Amino acid sequence: MSRPSQDQDQALLAAGATLYPALGCAGLSVRRVAEAAGVNPAMVHYHFGSKDVFLRALLQQHYEEMFSALSLTSSGDGDVMERLSAALLGVARFVREHRPLIARVWADAQAGQAVAQDFLRANAPRHLSVLLALLQEAQARDRLPRQPLLTRFSFLMGAVVAPLILVGGMKSIDVVPPALLAAVDDEVLSDAALQRRIEWALLGLASGV
Repeated sequence: MSRPSQDQDQALLAAGATLYPALGCAGLSVRRVAEAAGVNPAMVHYHFGSKDVFLRALLQQHYEEMFSALSLTSSGDGDVMERLSAALLGVARFVREHRPLIARVWADAQAGQAVAQDFLRANAPRHLSVLLALLQEAQARDRLPRQPLLTRFSFLMGAVVAPLILVGGMKSIDVVPPALLAAVDDEVLSDAALQRRIEWALLGLASGV
């Protein structure tokens, strides 16, 4: 008997990524994912074994893409502030592109969904450690004044990432004031806007004020 196409697992993951933000762990059914992927529902079990394993693979696939890019931009012997800036830009782009998925993971975790909780426990420390290590290196190289590490990290996330979550969420449910809507992409969500906020945030940290 021939082996099912190896493309089916990727088709299932792509369908799951499309459906998951709206349905979450509880609402996402094997049958619905299979229908969206155009394959037999049995293929979910064939490739992944169970719905929970499928959900873990779905979330992990997206995270690993971001973490691989983050690891690449943060490593090396280049200027630490340039590496920190590039790392922040990579994280911010990931949040911008996957905000609905990230919001659902947090909602599921808070609702007690074990898959989401386990995913966050396993992965959140990974990218946080990379960013915190860059901040520590910048301080050790006298590129940033000595300040509490978590205070600096919280400031950066608030300045760079929080607007993506807040304004992106407002835009998705159509509650951005009409007078501001035209400026949202250019002034909040674009790469240029991200780079401006990163530059301002790092200048603020460097000033030590």
